[in-house]
Amino acid sequence: MAARLPLCLALTAFALCPVEVCAQDAGAPDGGVPDDAAQTPAVEPTEEPAEEPTEEEEEQEPPRDEAAQPAPPRLIPPRIVRSAPPAYPESRLGERLHPSVVLIVTLDPDGRVVDAEVEHSADADFDAAARAAVRTWEFAAAERDGQPIASRVRVAVHFELPAFDLATGAEPMEAGGVVEPVQVLPHHDHPAPEPAAEIVEEEEGDAEPELGVTAQVEHEERDEDRGAGSFEIDRDVLAAAPRREGADLLLSVPGVFAARAEGMAVGHRINLRGFDADHGQDIELSVGGLPINLPSHIHGQGYADLGFLIPEAVRRVRATEGVYDPRQGDFAVAGSIAFDLGVPEDERGFRVQSGYGLFDTFEQLVLWAPEGEREETLGAVQYRRTGGFGQRRSGDAISAIVQAGARSGDWRLRGVGILYGARADLAGVVRVDDLQAGRVGYYDAYPDPTAQSQNALSGRFLAGFFADHRSEGGAGGGLGVWVGADAFRVQENFTGYTRRSRTVFDGATGRGVAGRGDLIEQRNRTFSAGLQGRFRTSPWEPWDWASARLELGLDGRVDFLEQGQSLIEAGRNRTWDELIDADVFTTNAALYGDVEIALTEYVELHVGARAALAVYEIDDRLGNFIAMERPETFLRGFRRSAGGVTAGPRASVEVKPIEPLSLRAAYGHGYRSPQARTLDDGERAPFTEVRSADLGAVLELDRTLRVQVAGFWTELSDDVAFEPREGRLERIGASRRIGAVLHAQARPLDWLVGAVSVTFVDAELLEPPPPSASDPQPAFVPGQNLPYVPPVVIRADLGARGTLADDVLGEELRGHVGLGYSFLSPRPLPFGGFADPVNLVDASAGLGWGPVDLGVSFFNIFDVRYAASEYVFTSSWDPDAVPTRVPARHLSAGSPFTFMVTLGVSP
Repeated sequence: MAARLPLCLALTAFALCPVEVCAQDAGAPDGGVPDDAAQTPAVEPTEEPAEEPTEEEEEQEPPRDEAAQPAPPRLIPPRIVRSAPPAYPESRLGERLHPSVVLIVTLDPDGRVVDAEVEHSADADFDAAARAAVRTWEFAAAERDGQPIASRVRVAVHFELPAFDLATGAEPMEAGGVVEPVQVLPHHDHPAPEPAAEIVEEEEGDAEPELGVTAQVEHEERDEDRGAGSFEIDRDVLAAAPRREGADLLLSVPGVFAARAEGMAVGHRINLRGFDADHGQDIELSVGGLPINLPSHIHGQGYADLGFLIPEAVRRVRATEGVYDPRQGDFAVAGSIAFDLGVPEDERGFRVQSGYGLFDTFEQLVLWAPEGEREETLGAVQYRRTGGFGQRRSGDAISAIVQAGARSGDWRLRGVGILYGARADLAGVVRVDDLQAGRVGYYDAYPDPTAQSQNALSGRFLAGFFADHRSEGGAGGGLGVWVGADAFRVQENFTGYTRRSRTVFDGATGRGVAGRGDLIEQRNRTFSAGLQGRFRTSPWEPWDWASARLELGLDGRVDFLEQGQSLIEAGRNRTWDELIDADVFTTNAALYGDVEIALTEYVELHVGARAALAVYEIDDRLGNFIAMERPETFLRGFRRSAGGVTAGPRASVEVKPIEPLSLRAAYGHGYRSPQARTLDDGERAPFTEVRSADLGAVLELDRTLRVQVAGFWTELSDDVAFEPREGRLERIGASRRIGAVLHAQARPLDWLVGAVSVTFVDAELLEPPPPSASDPQPAFVPGQNLPYVPPVVIRADLGARGTLADDVLGEELRGHVGLGYSFLSPRPLPFGGFADPVNLVDASAGLGWGPVDLGVSFFNIFDVRYAASEYVFTSSWDPDAVPTRVPARHLSAGSPFTFMVTLGVSP
């Protein structure tokens, strides 16, 4: 008879009955737990069965007070569909132990294991083996009144030695066809835990036991899936295609395209669902719960730089496109995108990874995710250096992310910190007519000293602490505090030689000096602090087919900014014109309410509202120039304060006519806060008002297939566009977007995952600003398509990952391949015309053997020339020529073909 290594597994399983499963049955498939043992455990009732009622008793009516009581909700516990015993740690075989590990296992409404927390530990090796085993199990979800719900259960995993003689190494002993394990003494003094189970739910009190066992209940997680424009991109999809850096994870979000247009130390240019969000002003971004957007930043309102993000530290990306959740705040114009930090169980441990590629690009990663700890507990440090493709694209960056999670009673605690610094040379933009004439190369910078002096620096620190409370009665809440500091400096020349000084005058002509180059220097320093809090009530159930619960919350922040903008001479960095020198203090606070209503198991409503207050104090030391007797003499200073309030509803409805299909509709009223320096004294702060609506459907077949389709409409009271003369965003008027999105994720096989999205949008400018003396021919006219917005965005990710051989020189051989594809249709430009389309294909492949991984990633494998950004404006790069007012196309080149080879070791 072939040798087998039986392991004994004791489970305290979900629900209303204790479960103990033993893997000693010779008929168990694959050496695992027999299915009948896992699914139909034999449990003896704890009470005598009641006698059959007599006919008179059956006819007797129950007392009025009992008859008036509503029937308790029917709770069906989760059950094991398939399980396997834990793998006994090989390094511990000689110690002859058979400990028990108790886990708190959290399941989502689909029965997927989302967390396995150690409650009673044996030690790190056995804890890790128990958690790894439980994460492979399959469960049928718990139900309340036929509706799947999240659940949490206590599971005891018991380890027994393999059935062979440790002293002699002999084959397993056989006795009558039954394997007899070696008898060993317990190592731990504490007894195995009592078999008790919990299912999570929102009800108070005890459910009616089915087999004489009581189930305690707890509340469900809040539903953040609002409308058909809510997407969740899991780690397997994020890891399918290669990524140059963490911000490239955005590419897998439907409707998003992100590109480095200004170098390593400046934020990405981002498009989302018809919005040219530039550096983030139209997308509310958060990482680990920390807000990333910076209000009133000098480079753009809501500026957000994700350069610090480390892809290996991200476990999930959640996107809500549109403004439908009352928790969505400032800058949620196109929507919100949140990055959840964490490392899954099967990837935990210590990892060192180095990479080298074209253009002298080097990356070094150190990742520490302690085994046996919660998924969110990690530390990661990454250093990146590149010589850059073409001219003046070199840069260095270092980032560190730490996060720790813990649980204390009913509280879940989490702390997170981020540190980042980067410096880069910039190539700037070049005119397309100069490219066509051969005066400058596609990947070159102008030889002019002002173009050769372009560079940027960025540094940031963020830290936060978050606590969430969950009570047995169904109520819950949370609080969080965070602080941050940011430093930003950039020198860029977009327009060549077109500017005259307002502060330095020519003695002969009395006019401001000119011809020194339009090299703009921007400086911004921000110190920020914020808090957030929320409370969620226990459910109110007036009828057995209806329930409701209320969430109330607040969040707020204060920001102190020091900022300046000047024209400087190349090389010597001497200021020849001051444009901005200001201090800004802002306070933003918001309150929201959200009512969740369930009407039978088929209809769910969310109705809420959000109100926000913003207060500004501005000390503009260069504002309000008033000429005195001589042109160079003037009064400086324009101190002012302003404030404003905005409020609007948020609502969504979900109807489930059949189990795998849900129909969804949503409407929301959002906002974007104003740029502080644009406000007058006493002005009511003009928030940009955002109105958005979605209508669509979601089809979900477990984890095998999820398809989402939605049509959307968004209207803004005023929009913004990039102004190259000032190097920042300026208002352009009201706008409207109408479009549709299709997104599908498929996992047809355990080792194969794919995702594809197609987004179409028609973005139109409704009310552009009128012509003025300084701009007699504005770039924007009524009814035109918004510039820089691609009408069609397509993204596809495909990845395969699995074991190639179980034993190659004593180690497992693993393999993976990945493919990513991005397409942007031609983008409209100011004054007519379109940018060229973008077609980018990335691919990767790798092998893993034991603790070693070797991989190679190829980016833009067809070496397509494309513009990371493209503009139309007036420029003149000849200092001796008379500046022209004729607008011309300019572009900043995207990266050509490149590759990166990586070697990782996980000891």
